[in-house]
Amino acid sequence: MSSLAIRVFALIALLALVPPASADWRASLPAAQVAGSGDFTWFGLRLYSARLWRASASWSWDEPFALELVYHRSLSRNTLVQASIDEIQRLAKQPLPSDTVKRWSAAMAEAFVDVRPGMNITGLYLPGLGCRFYVDGQLSREVTDPAFARAFFAIWLDPRARDAQLRERLLGVGGSERGG
Repeated sequence: MSSLAIRVFALIALLALVPPASADWRASLPAAQVAGSGDFTWFGLRLYSARLWRASASWSWDEPFALELVYHRSLSRNTLVQASIDEIQRLAKQPLPSDTVKRWSAAMAEAFVDVRPGMNITGLYLPGLGCRFYVDGQLSREVTDPAFARAFFAIWLDPRARDAQLRERLLGVGGSERGG
């Protein structure tokens, strides 16, 4: 075998070892279809458009799904992390321990970026395992904490979500695509 052939073979072998988590989120949810979508607005400003992707006919915490957010405004990573933590704490049945808040904040700070209009962050929920975050289709961070994953996605999918109309639209039970 020539030196070039060995190098090509070695490269192909290395590429085969790349874990599936580094691929676009769709590789982990190949049969996914949009279940619902809507916009989130804050004091009349459209902050982002959201789409919920799922492979099963109905939504459940027992099935994987993806939540895609396409931003229409520039927001800092710190703003995204703090807003997420605030909502997670608001929805928690009891106050979260400070070490949990610090750990979850750090995980989101590693996963998120400063966003500009047109950028997207997609979260892939993996029941019992945790979640993965993708920024513009590239894996940003995997969080192997099922409690965090459920608390994070509850921001949009819990019956007590701040924007009940957006929740209904994401789950495919709402009317128009405008959020409130």
